[in-house]
Amino acid sequence: MTDDWQQQIDALHEELVRRDDPAAWVREADAVEATLRYPHVALRGPVFGVAVQDPAVGPQWRVLKPVVDGMPQMARDGLQSHLFFAAKDDTDNPAVRRELLAAVAVLEREPADEVEACGVRYRVVRGDEFARVGDDGLEPPRPTDPEPADRSWDRRKRDAPSPDLGFVLDPERVDGPAAGAMKLGLRDFTYTGARFPSDVRSDSKRAVTSHPELVLLPTTFGVVERGDHGGWRPCGAVMASPHDARRLLYDGMAEMWALLYKFDDVTKARYAEAAEEYRALGHADAFEVDDRAFRICRVERLLRTGPEGPETPRPSDLDEYGPMKMHPTMDPEDGTLTYES
Repeated sequence: MTDDWQQQIDALHEELVRRDDPAAWVREADAVEATLRYPHVALRGPVFGVAVQDPAVGPQWRVLKPVVDGMPQMARDGLQSHLFFAAKDDTDNPAVRRELLAAVAVLEREPADEVEACGVRYRVVRGDEFARVGDDGLEPPRPTDPEPADRSWDRRKRDAPSPDLGFVLDPERVDGPAAGAMKLGLRDFTYTGARFPSDVRSDSKRAVTSHPELVLLPTTFGVVERGDHGGWRPCGAVMASPHDARRLLYDGMAEMWALLYKFDDVTKARYAEAAEEYRALGHADAFEVDDRAFRICRVERLLRTGPEGPETPRPSDLDEYGPMKMHPTMDPEDGTLTYES
């Protein structure tokens, strides 16, 4: 451990002592115990989102679109839609609308990772998603992970908003000594091993130098299913809280999987019954049905940043499709929409 990092962790510990915050001490103890029980890190791969740097707000980059997309182009599409609807709904000024639509036009034809409009910079950013692993598999939610006040199972209830929204990408921010130690351990992390193509390994190694600082994004939660060879694969999107992930599993068994996978009537009824059994357990983080094992797990993410800001997609990050026009043509003068036949 370098003297610099030791000093940073010591400073975090001193700050924790100074605050005299019992809840923070409990969270820190929880994190230390989790590190011992789940000492390994399982990498899932890259995720992408959109960050914004708005001089009217400050010099920092902030997350605009959650860093959860599996491909860079998905994040670019999200940015295109954001700018289009900003031009459509958020301004009556033709000059402002014209700048926004110019950025939209770039994203319609190019795999652009940064555009600017009205003095605001928008950037597609890249992170890595991982989970802690121990002898019993992936780490489940911790007792100190925040839960919604209303733990509703209503399938019509909206999920909690992503904790990414508005999150400041500040590499100096560390929530406690355990998080500081994690940043230390992951600072030189690269993709290694023959299962990764050589260009992926090269890009990963280069990023350690070009974007040496790390930001730990807010923890999210997901449903995973044990595979045939003992590994775990994700089932659906990551959620803002453990209970949102539990409701995702409940919704899947109760209704959604029957529609997606065209269950026959017998299977549909069996999974619907299993959903109610799971709901009756209250706050279970593991469940089995038809020899399928599901878990609720913590999903963590890191993002690299450097002198020029957060890292953008790497050349080796792959897209399954390219840019396209996603919305009707808008007249910049009055906002009139023209729908192509």
